Amino acid sequence: MTVTVLVPDEYGVAAVSRVEGARALRFTLGEPLPAGADEAEILVPGFLVGPHAVEMTWALPKLRYIQLLTAGAEHWVGRVPEGVLLSIARGAHGASTAEWAVTGLLSVYREFTGFAVAQREHRWTQHQTDTLQGKRILIVGAGDLAAQTRRMLEPFDTEVVVVGTHARGDIRGIGELPTLLGDFDAVILMVPVTSQTVGLVDAEFLSRMADGAILVNAARGPIVRTDDLLAELTRGRLRAILDVTDPEPLPADHPLWDAPGLLLTPHVGGSSRGSLERAWTVAISEIERYLGDEQPRNIVHGEY
Repeated sequence: MTVTVLVPDEYGVAAVSRVEGARALRFTLGEPLPAGADEAEILVPGFLVGPHAVEMTWALPKLRYIQLLTAGAEHWVGRVPEGVLLSIARGAHGASTAEWAVTGLLSVYREFTGFAVAQREHRWTQHQTDTLQGKRILIVGAGDLAAQTRRMLEPFDTEVVVVGTHARGDIRGIGELPTLLGDFDAVILMVPVTSQTVGLVDAEFLSRMADGAILVNAARGPIVRTDDLLAELTRGRLRAILDVTDPEPLPADHPLWDAPGLLLTPHVGGSSRGSLERAWTVAISEIERYLGDEQPRNIVHGEY
């Protein structure tokens, strides 16, 4: 028996074609589904597609399994037909996003953005900067992304503490977060979007952070209440490094663009060279497990 797999690109066509028992069928989002799509049992949406992509699942009567190319599943959870399995690409983008977080911290502490401006203006601004060395870093989230970030930060002689949903081993529990926040130089957000994490970083959360601390959002925009963060940035008490925003994309007239103490990038944490290949490597492994009647490793249970 051959299973039809709907894929969004030619890389996917080639990758799926090497899987025994699978037939790749390419689709283009926003266009009519190709002939034979009604036989599709597996769907692989494109990378970072929006919630509109979910609508196509209801036009696939034999759909049983969705394999995402991202680690975030907030657009899909609770919105697909009943009985359809949903799996994420956990492990594909962790190292790249961790690299982004470390780069952001280094850029802020060593003032690279300011030096870049001085270079364009032909100004020699030699002075002492801060350093990442010796900083205390709190990571909120205890998945692959947090593990990769911790691995990259510790060689800088930093002290890294990780907070997860439940305390285990050297991971602290989320209930300890209010008392921990004030003891760290930077707080890095690496949690999925769930009913428990949306708005997690509000005025109270931010007020507990130490003066001059840096909030790093490598998760999703809705984790942070934008107005509350903007207020702290405007006062100059906190700094921030954001790869994601709420709303996103950020409107051209939004005040966040001009907020003091902010380093902003346009959701590029996982978008590095080789990201598509890494995502498909995870996806193919998961699809092979599914076809082999094994439980895929990255199946979403509940909200995540």
